[in-house]
Amino acid sequence: MFETFASFTPPCCCAGANMAQTATPPAPVNGRFELVDHFGSTVNERSFGARHLLAFFGFSHCAIVCPRELAKLSAALNMLGPLAGRVQPLYISVDPQRDTPEVLRRYLLRYTGGFLGLTGSAPQVDAAKKSFRVFAQPVTDSAAPDGYVVPHTALTYLMAPGGRYEARFAESLDASSVAERLRTHLECTPHVA
Repeated sequence: MFETFASFTPPCCCAGANMAQTATPPAPVNGRFELVDHFGSTVNERSFGARHLLAFFGFSHCAIVCPRELAKLSAALNMLGPLAGRVQPLYISVDPQRDTPEVLRRYLLRYTGGFLGLTGSAPQVDAAKKSFRVFAQPVTDSAAPDGYVVPHTALTYLMAPGGRYEARFAESLDASSVAERLRTHLECTPHVA
């Protein structure tokens, strides 16, 4: 499903005026959501002003992928220095049954970068997953807490201020590569304070 857009990244605004004018494919995700942040406030893709959104979907009981990706994204944001202030990293839960705002707030304390945890009702989370084309489905696992895990898509999405899709970063990228790609997008976007 993701192969149809996996290699597309919209050209940067500073790529030059001499670029051939070609039709831009539609954004692979629309990035709309209405969820509850880990402080209990309702937020959507327009709630973050002039900041870019760096969205990763996961769940607090994830044993391997989420801790690794959150640590990598934290490192990438730290490498950006002051530019990181123009990014709001989001950790969007795919497990609303267990990931309450308080659970997410406590969970994200172990990561730097200013992650904001988002959750909501099952229909709200399902709508956000659909908006980002994220797969996540609970699977029985007798060894896991509460007897289940939630395998999920492990892509990170970069959204421009207001929620317009800009890029996605694969799980295979290291922190330096993510930081460099973020820097390129941020430096090509005029900053409005």
